[in-house]
Amino acid sequence: MTFPESTSAVVHIDLRTGAAALTTAQAVRDRVAEQLGRAGLPEPDHPLLLVTDTPAGLTGHQLQYELLSNYRAVGDTRILVLLVGSSPGSYAGGEEAYGPDRRLVRPATLRASTIGLVWAGDLRSARTALERPEPDDPASLAVLVDLLSVPDVFVRVLEDLGGLPDSVAAPGVQLLEQDLPPEVRDRAWRDALSRFAGEDGGGASPVTLPPAARLPEPLGALVSGREGRPHGHRQPNGPADLAHRTCAESLDRVDDDLVALRALPGLLSPARREALESDLDQARGHLDEFRALVERALQGSGSGAAAEAAARLGALGLRVPPAESAGERVGEGLRELARTLLDEGLALRSVAQHFTALAGRVEPVPGTALLHRLDDHSEEAVHRGSATEYAAPPRTPAAPLVLAGAAGALGGLWQGALLPLALVVPVVFVAVAMWGARRLRTGRRTARWTVGPRVAAVAGTVAGAVAAYATAPPAWLGVTGLLAGLGLTAEAVRRLWRGVATSWAAGRGTTALRTALDGLDALLAELVREHWAAEERLYCADAARSVAGMLRATAAAADAQAVPEPAAPAGASASGPYGDEDWLSAPSALEDPGAETAHDGADDGDWAAAYTWESGPSEDRHDPFAAQAPDPVPDHPFAAPAPKAASADAGPWEETAARTPRWLDREIGEGGPDLVATLAGDLRATVMVAMKPYWGAVERGQAGALAVRRTEERVRDVLSDARHHLWHNGVLAPPRHPAEHRARTSAAGLLGTDSLKVAELMGRDTDGQAVVQLSSPEQGSLLSRDPEAARWIPFAPRTLQGEVETAWHKSGSPPPDGALWTSSGRYAGLIRLTPLRMGVVDTVLPRQSRGGSTRPDHPDDTDHTDHTDRTDGARGTYSGAGTETGGDEGW
Repeated sequence: MTFPESTSAVVHIDLRTGAAALTTAQAVRDRVAEQLGRAGLPEPDHPLLLVTDTPAGLTGHQLQYELLSNYRAVGDTRILVLLVGSSPGSYAGGEEAYGPDRRLVRPATLRASTIGLVWAGDLRSARTALERPEPDDPASLAVLVDLLSVPDVFVRVLEDLGGLPDSVAAPGVQLLEQDLPPEVRDRAWRDALSRFAGEDGGGASPVTLPPAARLPEPLGALVSGREGRPHGHRQPNGPADLAHRTCAESLDRVDDDLVALRALPGLLSPARREALESDLDQARGHLDEFRALVERALQGSGSGAAAEAAARLGALGLRVPPAESAGERVGEGLRELARTLLDEGLALRSVAQHFTALAGRVEPVPGTALLHRLDDHSEEAVHRGSATEYAAPPRTPAAPLVLAGAAGALGGLWQGALLPLALVVPVVFVAVAMWGARRLRTGRRTARWTVGPRVAAVAGTVAGAVAAYATAPPAWLGVTGLLAGLGLTAEAVRRLWRGVATSWAAGRGTTALRTALDGLDALLAELVREHWAAEERLYCADAARSVAGMLRATAAAADAQAVPEPAAPAGASASGPYGDEDWLSAPSALEDPGAETAHDGADDGDWAAAYTWESGPSEDRHDPFAAQAPDPVPDHPFAAPAPKAASADAGPWEETAARTPRWLDREIGEGGPDLVATLAGDLRATVMVAMKPYWGAVERGQAGALAVRRTEERVRDVLSDARHHLWHNGVLAPPRHPAEHRARTSAAGLLGTDSLKVAELMGRDTDGQAVVQLSSPEQGSLLSRDPEAARWIPFAPRTLQGEVETAWHKSGSPPPDGALWTSSGRYAGLIRLTPLRMGVVDTVLPRQSRGGSTRPDHPDDTDHTDHTDRTDGARGTYSGAGTETGGDEGW
């Protein structure tokens, strides 16, 4: 399926075999509609009709040409008539008898400005003089029809014909076709689909979304608004703020009591400890009250609409900031995020994981889902958070140990009878330890006092006594050392008491209570953040999950397209995806002038098969390729089967070369390094276009099952259309919906070939040797001899424009005038339109018999023309003898 704003197609009608069925205006419209419908195209405003006929058919098919020229459309109907073969006979009304090709007789209907005639008397497809192909060789005609079916070429040829006498010309062509072997193209297509879809990892590896600043504005606001809003969640002097302030003030008094307890008077007097415990009990009560308020807030916000929940939170003194415009354009933001991720080369399933992660980041969590976290801030959890109720410092600092050792050494400088004085310092450390442990005693438990200072004091005392024994210091030195040791002992005790009191207070819960209060307040702030723009974030989360499901369904459709098709059974036709019964398989009107018997209208060339790849009716419109084998040959889908004279050992390319006309060169590549990546990028752009209605449904909040199902159908259709586009136009032509910001890679990157041949072919001098004239020797004498009268059309795919112009610049060759860069097609080369000499084209003016009518809307009243007037371009108007409409006799 394709889309009206980006499609254009040339409708092909072969009057050589299917004219008998086109006798009414409705039959013509049905034929055009059938081809466009099978191709998935709408009715065009400006139809382009390519008609294949013989010169004899111009007068024999006057009714059909009148019906075609009167085809009703919004705009102009442009018709290009491709005539193949010689004119029917000699002119019967003059003195001189002319042989075939001496006159081209056309009805006056074809003299309109929107109609042009291209007369190829002989397709000149022979590569050697010994070959004798028919003038309408099917294989060569298929290439010529394919070339003229490119809309850009069709329009340009018709415009150039309008500037020639009688809008009639004889063509000369020289073409270069660059393409891939079908097996390489099919393998690249499957690889591109697999890369486009990605691997199904089952969500084992989590993805990381870009920062909120890099997300599209609507999504970034929702993410940053949830994760980075300030803590102004309590209303000043509201219930929540008062409860939090009361508890915080109680803990501040506890901190003041702890400062007092850590001083040396706290070791000596029990009053400071009692004040601390009293304030601790009061703080616990206030913390329980605040915790109860948090619990009510969590329970009251778990149900009802967002407005109701916000009102209940407001009653508790909590402030939910307004959402403002955070929820606007969510669908647009999701679409932009998908486009950004796909442009970065991510596969569909990876993009789906990003959308799932986005849903998790923006989805609001109900308050009831946070209730279990209250247990982390209960009184039991506070006590569990302490190492132990009577914890001692885990490691004694170095300073008290040094001070204790120095105090023992100074106080131990005694000898003789005064040696017992050396025990004063160790005894003080032991007494203080026992006193401090009793001071911090709770119930039957006594606080543990560190042993290190006592050991250090004893060791210092022993060291001092040994030094005194060795040196025999005077008595005044011992007194001085003892006084200094007691001073150091006081400092060491002060430090030890401060550490033990701090550890004991932490064990009693001072630190844990402060942590619990902060945790409950953070939980309250999180609850408020979860209610900010709750409805908008919930909608965004649901839409993101819907998009993720849509992307996974698209990936599954791509996987289905990537499955290799089963091999055709033995004896089945291998004519490729276009079927065997095309217009080239019908007998030529040149071989049998009376071959215009009644035909089924559906057999007219099966032209639409070139667009839909359908060799027969199919019930599954989503995958028209399901029961088709791949094309065994790489040339145009209209190409006829290989000649029977080809060797049985010849491969497909040898068979193709055997039926390739001499004015066509084929350059077959094996695929470039950018082939798969480019095709995958084309698929991304195409699928984004297919999902365009789905994004509209997301923006309207209607991305339900119906929208998903319709989008899945569209995606399957566009994947089939992309496959057809690849096979019909090759890989050089951009898709119907290319990524506007992404430049298409070169021919070397896609095909593994270069564009030098294209540049050389387009830049050839416009002389007689540049092209092969598709005219018989008899017809050659009817062509204009004025070399300036011919119109030249150098053309190539637009994808190669940059490369070709660079090659011209490097070689110093001037670019040809009027170069045409086509948007589709696989051909490049030259077309020369040579006008006919004056007097060669005769225009027939049909004259109706009495009571007859050739009006398209009254086909039943049609009376075939039995008398005509003729306008000769050189001699004026005169009357001639009557003829039968389908006769072979000329004028």
